[in-house]
Amino acid sequence: MANRTLSVSLVMYCNSIEELTIAIKSVLKSNLVGKVYLIDNSPEDSLKVLKKIDNSRIEYFFQNNNLGFGKAHNIAINNALSLNYKYHLVINPDISVEEDILSSMIKFMENNSDVGMMMPQILNYDGSIQYLPKLLPTPWSLIIRKLKLPFLFYSKYINKYELREFHKGTIINVPVISGCFTLFNMKAFNKVGLYDDRFFMYFEDWDLSRRIHAHYKSLYYPLVSVNHGYKSGANSNPRLFKIFIQSAIKYFNKWGWFFDVKSRIINKKILKKINFNRNI
Repeated sequence: MANRTLSVSLVMYCNSIEELTIAIKSVLKSNLVGKVYLIDNSPEDSLKVLKKIDNSRIEYFFQNNNLGFGKAHNIAINNALSLNYKYHLVINPDISVEEDILSSMIKFMENNSDVGMMMPQILNYDGSIQYLPKLLPTPWSLIIRKLKLPFLFYSKYINKYELREFHKGTIINVPVISGCFTLFNMKAFNKVGLYDDRFFMYFEDWDLSRRIHAHYKSLYYPLVSVNHGYKSGANSNPRLFKIFIQSAIKYFNKWGWFFDVKSRIINKKILKKINFNRNI
């Protein structure tokens, strides 16, 4: 396998330098990483100092404008496509990796050309699992997740929707993968396009997952793991909750609300694979 076949992008907005340094150094542990694109949506370019971590591999793009998640990552992905990188990794600023896991993930992709994207197991800092792979959403699934009521129904429902029956070590093809740490095969972008930049924040990763899943495998790959400081800002910040609702409306306007037949078919197929007897 040739070295430096992988590009990386990280979108920043007024994050702490300490947090970003951890994330950047985490991915630079891999010799497969060529360019690391730092897309800075902050109002000032004070984060430019991060380029000094590795001047030869880090590219810094100051936007002087908050473009949002997907649109900012698209800048990096387009640049990486022009340089003919074979794989691209999207990460969040609050990611940390204790060892080089990218070699394992890319080796798997090299041996399985039908994989368009994949994510590792995502852990909280205390070691507990974040259940980020999901079925395709419905309006009801979002309402139930937010209300968490009634409890007995919610418990059974969320186990299915978030596919919590996966045990460690089970690789499975899922329709929704989180954008906090996602490895892409570049050919998937050429097939389905990049992030839909109509989503400022939230649902852009679900939308892209769905488009890629229609043509390639989108895998949950829990043989390796990363740490992620999941904040769930939409549950505590009124501004972020408003953005979440706006993005949800855009998603369901695009794919269908309560009569999304394709979504039901895809979810049934996934549930059958993991031996659930009832549909979501």
